[in-house]
Amino acid sequence: MVRITELQFAYRGQKNPLFTGLNLDLEPGNIYGLLGRNGAGKTSLLKMVTGLLFPELGELQVLGHQPGKRHPAFLQEIYFVAEESSLPAISIASFQKQQAPFYPRFSEAAFVKYLDTFDLTASTPLQQLSYGQKKKAQLAFAMATNAKVLIFDEPTNGLDIPSKSQFRKLLAGSIDEDQIYLISTHQVRDLGNLMDPIVILDGGKILFHQSQEAIAQRICFELMQQAREPEGVLHAERVAGGFLVMTENELEQESIVDIEVLFNAVMESPARIQSLFTEKVPNHE
Repeated sequence: MVRITELQFAYRGQKNPLFTGLNLDLEPGNIYGLLGRNGAGKTSLLKMVTGLLFPELGELQVLGHQPGKRHPAFLQEIYFVAEESSLPAISIASFQKQQAPFYPRFSEAAFVKYLDTFDLTASTPLQQLSYGQKKKAQLAFAMATNAKVLIFDEPTNGLDIPSKSQFRKLLAGSIDEDQIYLISTHQVRDLGNLMDPIVILDGGKILFHQSQEAIAQRICFELMQQAREPEGVLHAERVAGGFLVMTENELEQESIVDIEVLFNAVMESPARIQSLFTEKVPNHE
């Protein structure tokens, strides 16, 4: 469980806080997709969850711990794969030997399997790997820790097309019901519909937080040759073959959620989109 209540944070010298009154709860068994524009504070939020940055006000609890205190019992249950990181000049096997003891549920068998899936050899020095290969080694180690909270910041950056497909398969098969995966990314199409629920951050607050099931129940995504009249459309974007149109799903049609289009719609009209998920009070007059 990750619980964030009325969180406020500002960088030193920053005129306005990055976060004001931020509230967010994350539950085990889910792969959360954290989306937002550049500068929205996604990486800063991830660092606060891992205890690398410290909120000024509010409450932040991760697995019952205050991350900023960096207790060993907390650190052994969280792993953060940053978008950019510096790795030591040692082999993958040596990295495992040094780091794995900090994670009591680390699985060497799973690590070997993940490395093999990514076409990596444990004896290879990390410094001889390309940026994409280093990223794959980090992703493999992260999933092998079996930590209860795994955090990924732009995990598919640097991965080629086959590696993205491999990562999706490993991600889907590795999460347990007692784990939380939190992924911040701009490359939403790289992860298909694995990210569920979807969390959208902007203006220091959570604008949107819904499961894909709830989204599909209330919104229909359709490819049309021409966009409908504006009053019948929540959002429309020109794509190859016509327009991808978002409408309220009044007829309970089945459709595949397009996360990128959904994100753009929320950025354009957050109150209108969020209103679709607000329970309407029956009129008994």
